[in-house]
Amino acid sequence: MSNYRSDMTSIPLAEELLLLAYDDQSGKATGSRIGLDLGMAAAVLIDLALANRVAYAADGYLKVVDATPIGDPVADAVLAKITTEEPHTPAQWLQRLRHRLRTRVLEDLCARGVVQDVDETQLGVIHVHRYPTTDPAYEAEIRSRLAAALIGNTLPDERTAALATLLVAARMEPALKLPPDEADRAHERLAEIASNAGFVGDVTLEDSIVRPSVALVVATLGRAIQAALGAPKPI
Repeated sequence: MSNYRSDMTSIPLAEELLLLAYDDQSGKATGSRIGLDLGMAAAVLIDLALANRVAYAADGYLKVVDATPIGDPVADAVLAKITTEEPHTPAQWLQRLRHRLRTRVLEDLCARGVVQDVDETQLGVIHVHRYPTTDPAYEAEIRSRLAAALIGNTLPDERTAALATLLVAARMEPALKLPPDEADRAHERLAEIASNAGFVGDVTLEDSIVRPSVALVVATLGRAIQAALGAPKPI
């Protein structure tokens, strides 16, 4: 098993994003589908950076610094791919990894009993899959960590800071399900976390609570997600 997770309910960042995006009762994804897929691809790479397996190189490519598996099947498959394939930029890896990633992650969550695969037939021929939550402990822990980060005045740990940054980059803030009067403040706090963590803005990496190697990966992946999604719609 991996030794980079902080507690018994901690799960890979890609799974955290997916659980936030899927409605617990209906089992359907909410928000931007492409944003979620890109965010999940970035999340896998960030987990590898957090585990000191990949880093952003001066030549603009992601490189492997340690090919030792971390104990997560999805991340380890990506690590092996980066190790053996020709170099690619963060933006290129996002596009290469996002296809079928959601299906793989959903299969793993179903196998562990976190969500359930409900296969429904519409019009007699169209199969529609829903994934309602069966074990709420995981998502409850995720939302608890994010809530503490959003209402507190101190920086969260680097993993939660990375998750908060991904939520903004992938335009998944609606998944937080905050009341309208709290959404603006939450957006400001998320931006503050990303900036103070060194993921965006002018904060020097030396002043960040996040390791420089991780901050560089998160920053470059965040920019790649935003570039892929295009300009945000005006509010």
